Amino acid sequence: MGLPRRAGDPAELRKSLKPLLEKRRRARINESLSQLKGLILSLLGRESSHFSKLEKADILEMTVRFLQELPASSCPTAAPTPSDSYREGYRACLARLARVLHTRRVLEPAVRARLLEHLRRRAASATPDGGRAGNSCGPPAPSPPPAPLPPAPPRDPGLWRPW
Repeated sequence: MGLPRRAGDPAELRKSLKPLLEKRRRARINESLSQLKGLILSLLGRESSHFSKLEKADILEMTVRFLQELPASSCPTAAPTPSDSYREGYRACLARLARVLHTRRVLEPAVRARLLEHLRRRAASATPDGGRAGNSCGPPAPSPPPAPLPPAPPRDPGLWRPW
């Protein structure tokens, strides 16, 4: 038979704090998963109200799939040059825009195709300084504003909209 432990005994203290620490750890995990769910659903263009009861595993799987779809760097050990990084970001943004435009159907197909083709042509020569690829000597200059696209034909000519 052992002697009774004192109230200030470290083992007894650990024993009494363990459930409290576990509760806090679980609360942190659940809060992070909730934030991750909101982020991943907005990045995928899905409404969170339809996915209110996602399991933790579903949230993690959606995140892993999303991260796997991101463009991988061709040379992960070497730091990319600013122009390579810029082009990669431009292409990633263009790919995401294409997915959103396709799923949301905010533009007519012909206008969407023209817009994406225009942006793809710009992506082929995009650099941070606004010049052609391979012309990155000196500090980058501010990029010029993008060329305006011709206005899309109105969907309903009978309804006037100020925008």
